[in-house]
Amino acid sequence: MAYIGIDVSKQKLDCLWVRDLSKGKVKTKVFPNRHQDYPGLLDWLIKQTGEDVDNLHVYLEATSIYHEPLAYWLHDVGVTVYVLNPAQVRHHAKGMGVRSKTDRKDSMMLARYGIERNPQPWQPEPTEVRELKRLINRLEAVEDDLQRERNRLEKAEFNTDTKASESISYMLVALEREVQRLQQAITDHFEAHPPLKQDRQLLESIPGIGNVLSARLVATLRSRDFRSARQAAAFLGLVPILKESGTSVKLRSHLSKAGAPSIRRKLYMAAVVSTRCNPGVSEQFARLKARGKPTLSALGAAMRKLVHIAFGVLKSQSEYRPQGT
Repeated sequence: MAYIGIDVSKQKLDCLWVRDLSKGKVKTKVFPNRHQDYPGLLDWLIKQTGEDVDNLHVYLEATSIYHEPLAYWLHDVGVTVYVLNPAQVRHHAKGMGVRSKTDRKDSMMLARYGIERNPQPWQPEPTEVRELKRLINRLEAVEDDLQRERNRLEKAEFNTDTKASESISYMLVALEREVQRLQQAITDHFEAHPPLKQDRQLLESIPGIGNVLSARLVATLRSRDFRSARQAAAFLGLVPILKESGTSVKLRSHLSKAGAPSIRRKLYMAAVVSTRCNPGVSEQFARLKARGKPTLSALGAAMRKLVHIAFGVLKSQSEYRPQGT
């Protein structure tokens, strides 16, 4: 097998094949980060390593969107691809005493991390889930723009700025129209993919989860092969982080907040509603409050419980039923 680290940037790909880790022997080459250059990169790897495609193990960092075309292309041609968390790779490098940072060193650390830590291979999202995520992300971006324009309109009207108010009003009409178009596109996407539509309907059987959160949860929970509800909650940044040491350090726990904050905001609002309408969540919330837990901590637990319920509903493919019914 051959282990290759590729440091990805917008313009180029710094490739490094580890010939002999113990002796520090490597082979390097830089390629443009363009789709038409990917076959040349693969040919170079095969020629240098002498390995078949299925024996190539390529390690990339998740670099905004710039790693995605290469990752998908390599996976499609049979290469085993690993998309690594940049923070974990960097902490691994610091643990080895590596302080400087260059593209060559980064590609070397990616390969070493893969060899020494043996992470799980990356699996691409199903095409329909990937497209759903893109639609939802675009809708959320336009909704953010819409709210900013509304805030600007309020300020312009307060200052009796007629020309600014007129311009902002035109923008609001266009943004509101685009929000409606994207909402319809998301609905049409679910209609075109019955399994996703079924998942959404099952999630909406959970009290507290509406059509907005259900769409985002489908896109998230179907994007990876989560092995457990705990793993899904950790991915969403809903696991508590403890800081204790001896008898002198005992800080209050807090959520890890890993992953996208947008879905946590929606889960927070759903948790607030669920404490009133979802028996399982409301009982847990009341129990934690009775034990003296702060409201935010109890709501964090409610968010986590909602994810556990959602995971169970999708895994069993059956509507939500409160415990004891």
